[in-house]
Amino acid sequence: GRSRAGFGGGQEFVGSLGRLHEGNTMSRRVLDEILAMTALELDALRSAPPEDVGHRPLDVPALLRRQAGDPLRLIAEIKLRSPSAGPLSRRLSVRERASLYAGSGARMISVLVDRAHFDGSYEHLSQARAVVDVPLLCKGFVIDPVQVTAARRAGADAVLLIVRVLQGGALAELHHAVLEAGLTPIVEVVDEAELERAWSVSAPVIGVNARDLDTLKMDAERASRVLTRIADGAPERRACALFFSGLSAPADVLRIAATPADGALIGEALMRADEPGPLLRSMLSAAG
Repeated sequence: GRSRAGFGGGQEFVGSLGRLHEGNTMSRRVLDEILAMTALELDALRSAPPEDVGHRPLDVPALLRRQAGDPLRLIAEIKLRSPSAGPLSRRLSVRERASLYAGSGARMISVLVDRAHFDGSYEHLSQARAVVDVPLLCKGFVIDPVQVTAARRAGADAVLLIVRVLQGGALAELHHAVLEAGLTPIVEVVDEAELERAWSVSAPVIGVNARDLDTLKMDAERASRVLTRIADGAPERRACALFFSGLSAPADVLRIAATPADGALIGEALMRADEPGPLLRSMLSAAG
């Protein structure tokens, strides 16, 4: 199979995808397991790609960008487990949860596709696509174009690319592959240096991870600085700006709504709830 620059360095994955840690230290052993299982899943995708659901991808930047006076766009996540938290709520099926998220007002839905450590699958993308019209984000450790093809076939509109994971020319290569598939790349960064790399590929949507990759603690000041830099960027490279990590209550959403961010991801807080509707609606109310 094809390899990607940065694929061998498990440490490069710290702090990425779905906030793996939620305040806990993730061991190198778990990271190495994720990397090994990702390689196995690549082979499976090549031999048995998802059924093509025939979805025409949506214009994600147009749907996420907020104008003056608009509410913060909230992205609700479907994630059945995490390495730190263990199993999350399964009271609702993927279809039921996706319908509830969209019906409550989520502007986009993020779907985990990593199987071994998140119990995700591309089938979950397809199931969500069958019941909602809002854009879907395919969230996984994307290191090979075959994953982009799978996301497209399963009904995604956007694909997460994590700068810290994609070293050398891998980011540009996969960013191009996502665009060629007709999808939107959402490029995750943690600091100004990674923002420069996202700008170098003209990323249309940039997600700012507020969690410090070394201490695993939140660094809201750094995230705010990066968000401001995106907002103040030259018009020709102005990207949609999303806030990732650590939002668990309406007060958190209210705080981010006052920043230049266009949207924010809500992850485990919703997935811990058997009935996430009330929390999501209260967060949407705080969004403006």
